Amino acid sequence: MKFFLIFCLFLPSLYAKKPELFLLNVYNKDINVTSWYMSEKLDGIRAYWDGKRLISRAGNDFNAPSFFTKDFPSHELDGELWSKREEFSNINSIVSTQDDKTRWSELTYNIFEVPNAKGGLLKRLSLVKESKYLKVIKQIKVRDNQHLKEYLKELEKKGAEGLVVRDGSLNYYTQRSDNALKVKSFYDAECEVVAYTKGRGKYRDMVGSLVCKMQDDNMIKVGSGLSDKQRANPPQIGAIITFKYYGLTSNGNPRFPVFLRIRKLNALEND
Repeated sequence: MKFFLIFCLFLPSLYAKKPELFLLNVYNKDINVTSWYMSEKLDGIRAYWDGKRLISRAGNDFNAPSFFTKDFPSHELDGELWSKREEFSNINSIVSTQDDKTRWSELTYNIFEVPNAKGGLLKRLSLVKESKYLKVIKQIKVRDNQHLKEYLKELEKKGAEGLVVRDGSLNYYTQRSDNALKVKSFYDAECEVVAYTKGRGKYRDMVGSLVCKMQDDNMIKVGSGLSDKQRANPPQIGAIITFKYYGLTSNGNPRFPVFLRIRKLNALEND
């Protein structure tokens, strides 16, 4: 009987239902996005509000305090838990904590979709009533591909991750589609830290680079982008990191890999 009761307590987490979401494909310059809508791609944690609970892409509950969600509507929302640019590690730490809920006051829930609502994108977003912790991500109509390129450059100078462009004329849909694209001036990927190389010169007593295994089992070294603090206390062996790169070498390996952040396993859910 005792075992049955314990099993029942864990049953909901074992069968967490994943929300049906729209996902992004990758933009290329041959795609004409004139009259689509572009918005900043926030580097936070994707979250789905089902009208009662704030859940992850995997269907797991976020431990959001009541003061954070008290003004959320009874209808569904899809967006990003975020604080500011270049602060993913802090955002991940806040949503992962089980103790100090006051840190949630540093975050806002930034909406880019109202699931299952009627009409085009702007009409759906107009249903969101903003509050202290609930914001709508600004949507800008694309004049042409040059306009897109200029806005991307402007935001990246400020530390933004990139842009999202969407065909705003369509009704709500889910799954991955060429009607919703992520736009960046670089590529990014993830790999597992398996070893370190020793630093040289001023980094003599620190880590020189992270030796990482890609998903295809190829090995790369990621040294650029590491701060002095990270070289002294590098990501642990087995950690998953995100790095950016600029195309591929003739051998098919990422060219000029640059460390971006530690991507903890429980945060591998934002698009």
